[in-house]
Amino acid sequence: MGFMNKQVFRVGFSLLMAVCLALGTLTQPAVALTGEQKLVSEVWRIVNRTYLDETFNHQNWAAVRQKVLEKPLADSNASYEAIGKMLKSLDDPFTRFLDPEQYRSLQVNTSGELTGVGLQIALNSENGKLEVVAPIAGSPADKAGIRPRDRIVKIEGVSTENLTLDEAATRMRGPSGSLVTLVIERDGEAETEIRLTRDRIALNPVVSDLRVSAEGTPIGYLRLTQFNANASTELAHAISSLEKKGAAAYILDLRNNPGGLLQSGIEIARLWLDSGTIVYTVNRQGIQGSFEAFGPALTNDPLVILVNQGTASASEILAGALQDNGRAQLVGETTFGKGLIQSLFELSDGSGLAVTIAKYETPEHRDINKLGIKPDKVISQPAINREEIGTEADLQYQAAVELLKKNSVVAGKA
Repeated sequence: MGFMNKQVFRVGFSLLMAVCLALGTLTQPAVALTGEQKLVSEVWRIVNRTYLDETFNHQNWAAVRQKVLEKPLADSNASYEAIGKMLKSLDDPFTRFLDPEQYRSLQVNTSGELTGVGLQIALNSENGKLEVVAPIAGSPADKAGIRPRDRIVKIEGVSTENLTLDEAATRMRGPSGSLVTLVIERDGEAETEIRLTRDRIALNPVVSDLRVSAEGTPIGYLRLTQFNANASTELAHAISSLEKKGAAAYILDLRNNPGGLLQSGIEIARLWLDSGTIVYTVNRQGIQGSFEAFGPALTNDPLVILVNQGTASASEILAGALQDNGRAQLVGETTFGKGLIQSLFELSDGSGLAVTIAKYETPEHRDINKLGIKPDKVISQPAINREEIGTEADLQYQAAVELLKKNSVVAGKA
């Protein structure tokens, strides 16, 4: 009996020890992450939760994180580099990390003013080249004749082949009065070296003017250069002023407008629409949200919108919304084709993260990304300088005036 008790005690003690060992293994404290590793994990979690492509470019996203954290990160620069490599694996130039300085600069772009050459740029998703979306009106780049779709090959002798968007933008910015040299590549032409003097770039987004056609129709001309925080308020003031002056038709010029704030584009569409869908958003679950117009519009007068290859992003939302709702006709060239929506996240160390969270579709569910919007009347435009915009030399503008002439006759406003 004593023998049996000893055996039971030994078996019980062995089981108890095994359980204790197992519990000890399970409750061992996890290895603490360094500050640099925590930042990597923070970025990984945001992308994991919000990124549009749920396949993460057909890769195991958890394995990507594990691989990055296996290597020691000596300082913040090392963590920034690791994050950059992690995001690069997504093959999406619009999902990108911004160090604290770049993050502050991006915020300035949508709210205030900047000092540089005045170029809106993007990475071509097909060939990875740094491409001009549009020059800002009146900027050094605009005055030098740089055009949409031009490719920036070098900045100050440094190849742009391996530069991120923000690195390229930082190299082109600088104190007012300082010089920067760009090498530009254009289809059908040899590479050109252009020397620019940096300047303060005013971000006043609206130019307005009342003009009278040859037939005597008062036309409100509105040029919108970008969708910043002030754009909808400034445009509303301009429309109201033109209405009081007797405008009977409108031309809205979105040529070389690279976009900006999504909300700004939506608010401006509401200025022109009594009702109707403005845009649909589609996230990775396929859930469609929508933004609606709830009126009343500031004017119901005939409207023609001018577009070209430099019309992008929020500009395409606006043009597509007014075209699909039958509110406006489009004249010019097929637009740029940027139909992805990014959200900006501020990270714990003051840096930032731009993540592609959704894509947008027009009210008739047209996918804009890489396709652009085709105008109702296609008019090719030879290169003109800023002073020739809206003159007889501006073929697209003249075509818009002709279209308004027909519309005004139908509406009984001739």
